[in-house]
Amino acid sequence: MVNNRGSYQRNLFSSRNRNSSFLSVVLYVMLLFVLSISIFIIYSKDILEEDEKSIPLLRVEKSKSGQQKDDKLWEAPRNHRLRPCSKPTSKYKATSVGNHYITVRSNGGLNQMRTGIADMVAVARIMNATLVIPQLDKRSFWQDSSTFSDVFDELHFVNTLQQDVVIVKELPKELESVPRARKHFTSWSGGSYYEEMRQLWKDYQIIHVAKSDSRLANNDLPLDIQRLRCRALYHALRFAPSIERLGKKLVERLRFRAKRYIALHLRYEKDMLSFTGCTYGLTDTESKELRVMRENMNHWKIKNINSTEQRIGGFCPLTPKEVGVFLQALGYPPSTLIYIAAGEVYGGDAHLSELKSLFPNIVFKEMLATQEELKTFSNHASQSAALDYIISIESDVFIPSHSGNMARTVEGHRRYIGHRKTITPDRKGLVELFDKLEDGKLGLSSLSRLVKKLHQNRYGAPRRREGAPPGIKGRARLRLEESFYQNPLPECICNSEDAGR
Repeated sequence: MVNNRGSYQRNLFSSRNRNSSFLSVVLYVMLLFVLSISIFIIYSKDILEEDEKSIPLLRVEKSKSGQQKDDKLWEAPRNHRLRPCSKPTSKYKATSVGNHYITVRSNGGLNQMRTGIADMVAVARIMNATLVIPQLDKRSFWQDSSTFSDVFDELHFVNTLQQDVVIVKELPKELESVPRARKHFTSWSGGSYYEEMRQLWKDYQIIHVAKSDSRLANNDLPLDIQRLRCRALYHALRFAPSIERLGKKLVERLRFRAKRYIALHLRYEKDMLSFTGCTYGLTDTESKELRVMRENMNHWKIKNINSTEQRIGGFCPLTPKEVGVFLQALGYPPSTLIYIAAGEVYGGDAHLSELKSLFPNIVFKEMLATQEELKTFSNHASQSAALDYIISIESDVFIPSHSGNMARTVEGHRRYIGHRKTITPDRKGLVELFDKLEDGKLGLSSLSRLVKKLHQNRYGAPRRREGAPPGIKGRARLRLEESFYQNPLPECICNSEDAGR
């Protein structure tokens, strides 16, 4: 019995030893497996980290290349260290109070009135007259009832020019019923003309000027008179505080939407199309409506206009579709933020959609401001246009679809404050290219190359103001010269050495 028990214990011990050995082997194998897996993971992690380090290098290079290309679309032309110089020269003398007065009825839209008022400041200086705050145009196409102080900061206007011209709000009471000379001063007149006009003071104490636009020549005026025009337009004619505040808010809201934006002066409005007789891309009904409007406008002298000839000659505003193709050819991406600095687009979405299909990120002031903010601007075209002006001046790129008063004035102002990028479409050249594209004679890549080449010198870089085209003589030459307010170089844009001469 004892022997059997001992045999049982030996067998049990032997079994336990075998089980323990088997368990040890299993644990050893598992340990080796875990160790191998750990080494593999660590090694793989190092490999992945090395790969990740190399991948971003490729991305950075691509990003830099894309960023450089993108920046070139937005960068301003070199200004060669030129700067505004509208201060008077050392020979300039402060004005003195006199007893002769000039009253003015401004005419046209906002910017036609602004440049006209700047001219009248200079005319008052030449004629030794006190200038009465001008009346704004209330009878033009827009039927705007705004007064001077509704649109401009009147006190700032008077104070800024106090050394140049005496400006009063209204005529003295004792002179209100005094007979006055009513004059339509000759367009684009020089200083000698207005010196002759001083003869009127012998018979009259007041001269009333019925039209203010383009009353001064673009060139051949004394330096101090030219600089006075710049002080009047770029410094004295500041917009009313309420307009300035909202304008700055809208610029901030645009900057919140995108880092950079284009201000597009899309002059595809009913009055412009009717006045120019441009009907390309319009329906027969729309064309007839514009023709009837032109015929009914008494002060529009030309009634019968060949639309095809106008377009081929480059006299028509670009259509929304043409603007879209133009921007695309220049290289701007579809995501570009575009602010439409204009009134109501003729035909509404039916025509605007052709631009939106290429550039959907389009905004109007009505999309940036609340109804409450815009309430005071309703039915006041000049005040509304002032908002567009502020946003256009502050834009990264300004592009006008037609060379009207706003286009020229904004371009000149942007040149004055540092030659900010302004792309002026060569409409005549573009129409030729667009027609070839439409006829299948030109591909998109070739169009892009040709458009860029056509506009390589049309980005607002510094240059001297241009004269009339060759062969033009007589007074027609004065009308065809580049506007002083479109390019005030060299008189109001100079380097430091020329500033005080």
